[in-house]
Amino acid sequence: MSSQTSPTEQAPPASQAPPVSQAPPVSQAHRQVRWTAPAGATEILLVRHGATIGVEGTAGFPLKDGHGDPPLSDDGELQAKLVGARLAQENIDAIYVTSLVRTHQTAAPIEAALGLTATIEPELREVFLGDWEGGEFRRRAAEGDPRFVAAMTEHEWGHIPGAETTQQLIDRCVAAIHRIEREHTGKRIIAVVHGGVISAILGHAVGLRTVFLGADNCSISHLVIDSSKWMVRCFNDTAHLGGFTPETHIP
Repeated sequence: MSSQTSPTEQAPPASQAPPVSQAPPVSQAHRQVRWTAPAGATEILLVRHGATIGVEGTAGFPLKDGHGDPPLSDDGELQAKLVGARLAQENIDAIYVTSLVRTHQTAAPIEAALGLTATIEPELREVFLGDWEGGEFRRRAAEGDPRFVAAMTEHEWGHIPGAETTQQLIDRCVAAIHRIEREHTGKRIIAVVHGGVISAILGHAVGLRTVFLGADNCSISHLVIDSSKWMVRCFNDTAHLGGFTPETHIP
């Protein structure tokens, strides 16, 4: 039998031949890429304020609406410049600060770098420490006061005389974040806040009740809100402050 194709059974031209399935080049197949926020999600960069002055002798800090209101120390001013330089190239829609001066001073280099003016959100101020405001909290902590120890181990600010409870702090901070998210849906925001506030917000995001997670001065934490879903993308980023050893944080 002849193997030749009959005139009525000619093979199709090469241009009409069935396509041959080809695997994509290895360099493009299932490659890993950086995470990006879902469309419409709001990103909030939580920056803790810079280091503040210490408590000397019996003199306390000035008060602002009953809250201790110390200014930044020299180290804190340098930390603020470093975090400002770190965030200078970010696409930011708005900056928020609290009613306390240390957040304003920390935000100043960020405002200058981005050409934005910060908005005050007083409900993101630090936890109210009651009778221990004005620097007394630091003294009691240094002395190992049993009420300080109880507050830290039981994650309850209410052990401090006259202070807010942990739940009161969480409630007002979460409500403030919701307001900011509604105002800037789908945008990226910077909020210069406080250590206790960062703990309240991120603890709420991950379902953890805590008084202090240990955010360093001028660290950056990244919160993403997608509708009702809160995601913590990073915590306590201090790359702009130096190495992991605390002594190298300030160049």
